[in-house]
Amino acid sequence: MRATLILVFALVLAIAAIPPAWFPDRLRFEMAKIVGTDKPSAIAPRANEKLQASEEPCPEDLLGFRNAQVIEGVEITAASTCVADNPYTIAAFVKGTNNVSADTLARSGLAADALEKGADLDGDGDSDEIHIRLEVAELNGGSPDSQDPTAQFSLAPGITPGLWVFVPKSFGMATENFESNVAMSLLRLPSPSIRIEEGDRVFVTLENTHYMPHTIHFHGVDHTYMTASGQGNEGVPMASEMPIAPGQSRTYELQPRSTGTSFYHCHVQTQTHLSMGLQGMFIVEENRPNNHLQSMNIGAGEVRVRSVQSEEQYDQEYDMHYSDLDHHLNNIVQRTNNPEQIRYWLHGGYNITEGRPHYFTVNGRSFPYSFRESLVVVEPNQRIRLRVLNAGSEGIALHTHGHKTTATHLDGVEVSQAAQITRDVFWLASAQRMDLTLDTRNDGLHSYGAGVWMMHDHKGRGVTNNGIAPGGNMSAIVYRDFMAEDGWPITQGEDFGQYFNPRFYQRQDMVMVSSYGWSFIFRMLALGAALGLIAAAIKRMTREKGARSLQQEPAE
Repeated sequence: MRATLILVFALVLAIAAIPPAWFPDRLRFEMAKIVGTDKPSAIAPRANEKLQASEEPCPEDLLGFRNAQVIEGVEITAASTCVADNPYTIAAFVKGTNNVSADTLARSGLAADALEKGADLDGDGDSDEIHIRLEVAELNGGSPDSQDPTAQFSLAPGITPGLWVFVPKSFGMATENFESNVAMSLLRLPSPSIRIEEGDRVFVTLENTHYMPHTIHFHGVDHTYMTASGQGNEGVPMASEMPIAPGQSRTYELQPRSTGTSFYHCHVQTQTHLSMGLQGMFIVEENRPNNHLQSMNIGAGEVRVRSVQSEEQYDQEYDMHYSDLDHHLNNIVQRTNNPEQIRYWLHGGYNITEGRPHYFTVNGRSFPYSFRESLVVVEPNQRIRLRVLNAGSEGIALHTHGHKTTATHLDGVEVSQAAQITRDVFWLASAQRMDLTLDTRNDGLHSYGAGVWMMHDHKGRGVTNNGIAPGGNMSAIVYRDFMAEDGWPITQGEDFGQYFNPRFYQRQDMVMVSSYGWSFIFRMLALGAALGLIAAAIKRMTREKGARSLQQEPAE
């Protein structure tokens, strides 16, 4: 009995002596609800150390992708930001891969049938039959040959969660070259924005090159429930069709009768497949003569070949695709490359009701990489159209510094002039789309003047990378007077170099100074004493049990 009391006392002492920092986060949070939080630890920079950039904030444009140019007769405007899409790919998306030269096609990286454009059905000078072919790619997946992720795509320095994405059908390697493990430019988050014209006959074929079944659901896009041949056309396995098995393909048929900003995504096990990255914008433009659209926008962002309506009504147009990622889900594909094990963990082991987002992206990147691709670069007295999609699992409070924008369309439906609202924070629920007009008149309402004005989700988590700030879906409205020639903003704040070192987001740029001081030493001593008491109590209980056994043995 005495040994039992000693053991109980020792266990209680051991638990009390363990530093709270040693407990799992979830347990610490539950304990904090009951007993409150500890005094926070101090954070101090490492002695005599300044975190240096591991890479250039703005990579040099060696291939001249940022320049304005004419390819295949397509006039491509200069890119405003320091990282730009391949202009040969843009030209192929405008003309159709079946209508460009072999040289342009080779430089684009696209397959010959990736995006075919056919007949002018209404005789207004542009193609009205479009056939798009998509595949599924895995980024940052596991490999038996390397500890590093394969086909790497980084959200931010050192951040490479596993992803699945729809990609245009392409040829060649999944990586940049034989020596690189970085994914080729067509393979990235988010899935490409698709742009068509109202009334176009559109065929979208998903060639499932992946090891999981998938479908495409056209969320908010006018389409029939079934095709003329009786095939399911809704992309929902529970109702309209069976999933597309690996190695198979299916063609969806659309002829939208209304315009607007919509959404497409996989509808197989949507609690995981959509969050893995199988999502993109789908935009239907007004039917206008000679409306030669850039039918795909890789990575979203600035539209460098705009529609006739956009040219008439706006000075620029940007696709802004917001999303979020739960690293407990996205890292599953890095544990193994065995499809059966991945299937088990995705559809059985992972419970979305216990998950939460850790990474927050705009056009597939988080800060600071978002400043390379997703700045909205403006001049005074312009009207800019922002097509915004929130494809994440949570709502976002989109806030524009220095400007108040006007919501003209909600979920692809035009808002009447009298009902249009001008404000600097707009709430977008999960899967909601909103068209915003950014007016740069310096009148104290629409704009406060030139500068580098942040644009971000105002929820605290949204501007972090797994809790480390600054990060997340931060971009900015930048006036050209505040842009350097290389496409990087001219700022007067903190040195950006520290954010381009992976150590910053791995909490390695600072050391934790214990708030316990001498109490930490006493905890360690108490823990040691408790472990000694536990060992002594167990030894004594063992002896007592042995003695009782001898006493109970019958005499011979």
